[in-house]
Amino acid sequence: MAEEKKSNLKFASGGRTCAGCVIPLLVNNILSQTEYPVCSVATGCLEVTSTIYPYNAWNVPCIHSAFENVAATIAGTEVAFKYKEKNNLLDKDQKNIKFVAFAGDGGAYDIGLQAISGAFERGHDFTMVIYDNEGYQNTGGQRSGATPLEALTTTTPQGKKEKRKNLTEILAAHKSPYIAQAAIHNLPDLQQKAKNALETEGPTALIVLVPCPTMWGFPPSKTIEISKIAFETSFWPLYEVKENQYKITSKPSEKKPIEEFLKTQKRFEHIIENKEKIKEIQKEIDDEWKRLLKLAKK
Repeated sequence: MAEEKKSNLKFASGGRTCAGCVIPLLVNNILSQTEYPVCSVATGCLEVTSTIYPYNAWNVPCIHSAFENVAATIAGTEVAFKYKEKNNLLDKDQKNIKFVAFAGDGGAYDIGLQAISGAFERGHDFTMVIYDNEGYQNTGGQRSGATPLEALTTTTPQGKKEKRKNLTEILAAHKSPYIAQAAIHNLPDLQQKAKNALETEGPTALIVLVPCPTMWGFPPSKTIEISKIAFETSFWPLYEVKENQYKITSKPSEKKPIEEFLKTQKRFEHIIENKEKIKEIQKEIDDEWKRLLKLAKK
């Protein structure tokens, strides 16, 4: 019987994500920036598609946490390693370990926010990665704190009436040494931000837009394109906050109107002809973009 070949990837290909899902691409691009990652992953799209018994896509140490406590799990792991290091109990190859926690927006914006905030306030040395697909997509597409205004979900069938939570700014308010917002269409930017986060001591975070073909309602072949349009319309700006200093890492060559993003997805089809709603959404995006430009100039 032929020997099974072991993947060189830290996160193996061939998982069970939906067609067009780029979460595996995200995980591998982040983990490629460090040699010895130790991970924790909250319940969500990433966990349920990568750890279906008896299969496991993780080629690095990884602990599955409940929805709400991934940051507490990675914080406890980091403390345990610090204890072993202090008492000379680590092997040589265990001394360059980077601690990484993964959660979707359900496990970060909402259910897991308290644990993340606590870990950041205590100053644990880890990187929090939030793959933001703007809803509880793993359980049928319910609204989350990351779901944007007017988006259709199974729990907002008339469109969400509340604005999305800005988790990037919430984490920046914790005075973290490094927070960054990235997107899957710009891998060099994502890789550099992952490297920055992993090499910065203390609690750091990457919040990455991950368009969801299944629940947003677009063809699986369009995921990267829609991520790019989100950037070009300034729906999802690419920036970082390092030691409280803002920097926009990439600007659209031409800022497109928000309709260009909204019309690509079925979740916004009920408002695409509503000029007043479009105007309201456009104003919110324009105001946020102006705010970021002002902060980046300071």
